[in-house]
Amino acid sequence: MSNILKAFVNIVNNYQVNINIVTSGNNRANNMGEGLESYISDAFSDNFNETDLKTKKENFRNTFSYKGTKNRIPDLILKNSDAIEIKKTEVLGDLQLNSSHPKAKLYSIQNITDECRACENENWDEKDIIYAMGHIPKRSVQLKSIWFVYGTCYAADKEVYKDVEVEIKSSLNKSLLSIETTGKELGKVKSIDSLNLTYLRIRGMWVIKHPSKLFADLYQQTNESFSMVAIIPINKYNNLPREDREIIEQKDDISISDENISNPNNSAQEMKVKLLIFKV
Repeated sequence: MSNILKAFVNIVNNYQVNINIVTSGNNRANNMGEGLESYISDAFSDNFNETDLKTKKENFRNTFSYKGTKNRIPDLILKNSDAIEIKKTEVLGDLQLNSSHPKAKLYSIQNITDECRACENENWDEKDIIYAMGHIPKRSVQLKSIWFVYGTCYAADKEVYKDVEVEIKSSLNKSLLSIETTGKELGKVKSIDSLNLTYLRIRGMWVIKHPSKLFADLYQQTNESFSMVAIIPINKYNNLPREDREIIEQKDDISISDENISNPNNSAQEMKVKLLIFKV
């Protein structure tokens, strides 16, 4: 069964071969995202050096139980394991999450597709989620950096964000305008013109800092041609297969350390994590 350690090692072993094929085609924005998703899925399914298309598809199906759509989280789910959400960026700035607030975990009761909810042989209630963030600078086709960060290290509990949405809807209901707040969006302003032809949709746009800013005390990207960082809760790391931990801990080109980060639910408290760094 694949996991973040196997993907990390696969990228370390193959970055020189694969790093320049992340984007292709004429539509840079679309191809950058699709290329990055293929790159990440190849890392987890050990497909970097596989040339036979049939075998590559079999490896993919043996690794993942779900491949998502463009408008719904997550992008991928490892079989009986973690969900993966892939984000691409041209600058190391804020990340646009659109209408989906940051996720510490993926829950089956959230706004996901029925196919996602039923992707495993057994019912599931929650999954750990990995945010995989790739940086491809403007006017470049080269992947500059990848950050793998577990949601519990990056986002607060779902109630924190839901409470904000509830408060906004409550405020909208007090408006003198005719606003409907019963749907999935924040609201809909109705009866705007005399013929009631027009309505205004009020949608949230969630934005989160790039982990390179949030965790700048742990690692700062400088002039490296490529760098990769993974931040894994210590209990999660210790529960990963011993064989995979031994393989990654024996690699001299990967820096591994125990670190403390701020708890996303209470910044006065610390959270123990394992920090993995590879750079060239």
